[in-house]
Amino acid sequence: MMQKLQQAAHDLGLPLGERTKTYNSRLAQELAKWAESLGKGELFHEAVFRAYFVEGINIGKADQLARLAGLLGLPENQALDVLATRSFQEAVDADWLRSRTLGITAVPTFLVSSKKLVGAQPYEVLEQFLLTAGAHKLGTSGTAN
Repeated sequence: MMQKLQQAAHDLGLPLGERTKTYNSRLAQELAKWAESLGKGELFHEAVFRAYFVEGINIGKADQLARLAGLLGLPENQALDVLATRSFQEAVDADWLRSRTLGITAVPTFLVSSKKLVGAQPYEVLEQFLLTAGAHKLGTSGTAN
C-alpha cells in the first residue's frame, strides 16, 4: 500500500516522507475547523499535510498542532485552549455524521449528485467522472464546450 501511495505522490509531484507510524488526526480536524473560522483553513490543512506526510510529525499531539498554528500566525495559546476545551468537537462530529449519511467511508471520495468515485485517481479518471456526472469542459476561452 505504501508503494502505491509513494508512486501516486511522485506522479502528482507531492512531497512524501518515510513515515513509519500512523497518528490519530481527530484533534487536527478540530483545530482545522478553528483555523477555517479564522480564514486560515486551507493554510492549516496544507501545514498539517506536510507535517504528517513529509515530516512524520505526530498530529495527534496538541503541542505539535499549536506549533503548526503558530507558524501560520495563529495564536498558539488559543489553539491549545481550543484543543483542551474541544470547542470544535461538535462541528467535526457533524462532518463525520454527514459523511456516514452519504455513504463515504474513504478519503478522498468525490461525490457529484448520487455518483461517487473513491480513492486518489489520475486526472483522466476524474475528468471522465465529472463529464459523466454532467460537468462541461471549459474551452480555451473559459466558456463551456
